[in-house]
Amino acid sequence: MPGPLPRPRASGTWAFFLDIDGTLIEHAERPDAVRADPAVLQLLAGLRAAAGGALALISGRPVAAIDSLFSPLRFPVAGLHGVERRDALGKLHSHSIAEKPLRRAAGRLAASATRHAGLIFEDKGLALALHYRQAPQLEEVAHGIAASVAVELGDGFELQRGKMVIEIKPGGRDKGVAIEDFLREVPFHGRTPVFVGDDLTDEYGFSVVNRLGGYSIKVGAGETAARWRLADAASVRGWLVQCAAALRAGGSEP
Repeated sequence: MPGPLPRPRASGTWAFFLDIDGTLIEHAERPDAVRADPAVLQLLAGLRAAAGGALALISGRPVAAIDSLFSPLRFPVAGLHGVERRDALGKLHSHSIAEKPLRRAAGRLAASATRHAGLIFEDKGLALALHYRQAPQLEEVAHGIAASVAVELGDGFELQRGKMVIEIKPGGRDKGVAIEDFLREVPFHGRTPVFVGDDLTDEYGFSVVNRLGGYSIKVGAGETAARWRLADAASVRGWLVQCAAALRAGGSEP
């Protein structure tokens, strides 16, 4: 099990990579019900400034939805588990896929959701999701529907399991790949990666950060490759406040 957080003295060398739902902000019953209050915006703006800009958001949400959630702030961000990525210069990197098959798949998932009370279909553009947080008993149903649709889409797509959600997304991209891409670029290059996440999709990021000698931090319970753990989103926010204060003080222990 991951142990207590370390108290490194060289925190000024860190690059922060942060998941959103369940990590920075508590989960809601519906993805569109999540809100970032002013305290979260203030925290992220302060941490980004203290870290010399080396802060990126790594999420399953589309980039446009992340921008809306944290408006008026804009961050380097990886959306759709790395399928979309906006670098620190503002350039958007995105998969190119055949649109018509994906739209047909979206129609099938939407129709299936209407037939099962409690299933919520989320069209993310380049990825599609079925949420069953409101009806956990439909987990197998949701996974079966998504698997059937993914087979029709072919080898270019894959299933991604998450907390009370199953997604179909383009293959070959994940949160770990996105973190590696950021680390090749200014202002992240040469820094020690710190990744905080709560979900199965974050395990890819934890594995990459572990390999690179960084700090992988799991939020909440559950088996994980992460080496440290925080209890919940409130604990994450409190710890990040401490990190920002330490950086402003010149890298002393948080």
